Amino acid sequence: MVPTHMPVLVREVIEALAVQPGGRYIDCTVGGGGHATAILEHSSPGGQLLGLDADPDAIRVARVQLKAYRDSTVLRNENFINLRAVAEEHGFYPVHGILFDLGLSSFQLSSDARGFSFQRESALDMRLSPEQEATADDIINKLPETELAHLIKTYGEEAYSHKIAHRIVEERPIKTTLQLVRTIELAVGGRKGKIHPATKTFQALRIAVNQELKNLEVGLEQALSLLGFGGRLVVISYHSLEDRIVKRFIQRESSDCICPPDVPVCVCGHKASLRVVNKRVITPAADEVRLNPRSRSAKLRAAERITEWNDQARVTDGQNPGFTGRMRFANN
Repeated sequence: MVPTHMPVLVREVIEALAVQPGGRYIDCTVGGGGHATAILEHSSPGGQLLGLDADPDAIRVARVQLKAYRDSTVLRNENFINLRAVAEEHGFYPVHGILFDLGLSSFQLSSDARGFSFQRESALDMRLSPEQEATADDIINKLPETELAHLIKTYGEEAYSHKIAHRIVEERPIKTTLQLVRTIELAVGGRKGKIHPATKTFQALRIAVNQELKNLEVGLEQALSLLGFGGRLVVISYHSLEDRIVKRFIQRESSDCICPPDVPVCVCGHKASLRVVNKRVITPAADEVRLNPRSRSAKLRAAERITEWNDQARVTDGQNPGFTGRMRFANN
């Protein structure tokens, strides 16, 4: 049985990607396959999709979800920091659209073994891929107090980071999610406002374990190199740190000059390669938030490539002007 997962902003994603029949798309975080299914439905006939996910469980779920489109789909258990290499391997370039949905899937949050949720008893893991070495347990139980406080402050934007880090060090060893939650509650004196007191610390740990912000910067650069002329880049983020990276990337790549403001004459030689599609960030409507409360923090940004595709990706497989690149589909 495939775990239930509700993809966020599906209609808005299809519109932002400008999905068309016969188009070629990459879903960099295929998750439960919800967005991928919608993309393949709207790109039929002839649409093709390359789906990546660092989580092998997500690939297994997506493979079942997308079985009706098996002949049009390639699924790879890869982090999107390897996006360009995977696309080159399959001859999947240039493309009409690339999607990043940076949120966790419902089945990841509900897993008793992953440690992503502060509402379930679990080991302190938080790895997206079991091949990663460092876990949340390593950070919680081994990091010096000052470094732990800095991590929680930087990645969680947590005002009580020093109190939380101090209490964690006092309570070590901490081995489960609920033990960590109780420690955080003791540090801050219980719930303050609508957000659970453990929310920001758990966010910080997950980001640190999976190097999410660094990986996002690398993934965005690689995605740009694979977009054909008129191709769309769409990113859904769920907290301010991710959204800030996406916003700055799009702003930079949609500007002809990125010199510092105090430089009187442009010396960078930078040329805009993107056009902003939605000047205002897109968020879920009230009806969607009511049906799927986890969507409430989602923010969608989109941009369109305005320069001709070239060999930025160091692709060597044949001639690929426009959208005429060849593809070789590996077995799923």
